[in-house]
Amino acid sequence: MLHILMQKESFIRLVLFKEKIMSNIFSGLVRIRSDPELRFIPSGKAVLTFSAASTTGYGDKQKTLWLRVTYWNNAEKMKEFLIKGNQILVSGELTLSEYQANDGSTKSNLELNASIIDLIGKKDGSAPQRPAPVRQAAADDFNDDIPF
Repeated sequence: MLHILMQKESFIRLVLFKEKIMSNIFSGLVRIRSDPELRFIPSGKAVLTFSAASTTGYGDKQKTLWLRVTYWNNAEKMKEFLIKGNQILVSGELTLSEYQANDGSTKSNLELNASIIDLIGKKDGSAPQRPAPVRQAAADDFNDDIPF
């Protein structure tokens, strides 16, 4: 049995098998809301963590879904491309964790163990660009025999 909860720009898909939850998958367009933090676990593997938000609706009906994203695949390389304010498409396993706040109340966090991150655009809406290699034209590159 498969249940799907759709939102405007993002969705949460719960995959159920024989009434037991097998996995919670989140895929959505989010905006990075904190500078990514690169850490290393004792085994030396890199992990990247950051906050992200997905906003739906407009005006008074606007709602924001906040996520704490953890990314393990090529974390060191991905850090240079993930910048606060940029939009990304992210997909992975979603979990809900609870903790006790300083005032004694119980709070909850949505945490996403991301398996896929696609770079979508910058704050201004333009696509992310990698610097193009610069090649200097050498004198041998020009052919003077061509009449045009």
